[in-house]
Amino acid sequence: MARSCELSSCVTTDPMDHIRRMGALRRKMTRAGLPGLLITHPPDVRYLSGFTGSSAALAVTRRVARLFTDGRYKAQAAEEVKAVQVEIAQSSPTVAAVQWLAAQPGVTMAGFDPARTTVADLARWKHELPSRLRRSLFQAIPAPFVEILRCVKDEDELALMAEAAFIGCKLFEHILGVLRPGLPEIEAAAELEHQARILGAEGMSFETIVASGERSAMPHGRATTTPLPRRGFVTLDFGIILKGYCSDMTRTVFLGTPRPRERSVYLAVLEAQEAAVDAVAPGVSCAEVDEAARSILRREGLAEAFSHSAGHGVGLEIHEPPRVGAGQRTRLQPGMLITIEPGVYLAGAFGVRIEDMVTVTRSGGQVLTPAPKALIEL
Repeated sequence: MARSCELSSCVTTDPMDHIRRMGALRRKMTRAGLPGLLITHPPDVRYLSGFTGSSAALAVTRRVARLFTDGRYKAQAAEEVKAVQVEIAQSSPTVAAVQWLAAQPGVTMAGFDPARTTVADLARWKHELPSRLRRSLFQAIPAPFVEILRCVKDEDELALMAEAAFIGCKLFEHILGVLRPGLPEIEAAAELEHQARILGAEGMSFETIVASGERSAMPHGRATTTPLPRRGFVTLDFGIILKGYCSDMTRTVFLGTPRPRERSVYLAVLEAQEAAVDAVAPGVSCAEVDEAARSILRREGLAEAFSHSAGHGVGLEIHEPPRVGAGQRTRLQPGMLITIEPGVYLAGAFGVRIEDMVTVTRSGGQVLTPAPKALIEL
């Protein structure tokens, strides 16, 4: 049975966090020679301002910043945003932000994130500018400034994510008492999600994966009406959202008694996962962490059945940089939070995946999801 997870104290963000983050962003803008920046991706807006609404644009210069939203969010913005001035736009918040940026002294150029901007959006923004600025004002930034800042979490963010991970551990403990042969996968998923709400989750980080029997060989085998088998693996991959931050964990359990081949594959994945966790340390490249897992599976003749990267960053979004995969040269820094999730998928037979959330510390890695990983037989 799963042992209890320990909950660390949690501190919520405050306006000083947003002021510090804005200062870090402005330093990046200065180094890049960028006098203005338009931010439209909701997680980036939230990270810098605290605003959680779905309609907003944040305009930043080296001296001032302004959040634009619409009238539906007037009260919400007043409550959530303390470190940035708020303006209620009469039409499009983004258009209002564009026009404001263009009117700021010294803003002869404004950056935007091309990965978050459609061709149609850019054309619409330019149309709202004076003709003299349409060709020159907007410049695509070479790297996503805010997303890079979000890679390294501060103490408040890490505390929130530790709490989210703790709730995930509690959900795993709970579902072990629910799983039984014949239970539809979708009912197991629904029970996880219902219990998550009871424990304080705002929602799930992604569509819950419950994949059993032969379906466990599907890396993204979302829950269906398929009944759990009398004997076979059940992969549970789920996460919650807590105060905007995501958790993510996977455990694979067995209904009945595993055969030697099933047990040996599980033990190989477990060894690979723990080797990758042990490899986490400041200065280590993401490729090296991936290789720590992949080399174990290669030794066992299972590397070809490991069909995805070993992990990814997680935070305000369920998938964030850095990517933990082959060829990824990003070096880990204290404060980064990644998943480690190697898996083996044998089509027509079964699959196994084990996933933890791991914080990069000054001396190594700290697992935030300490639910048991030894093979559980139900």
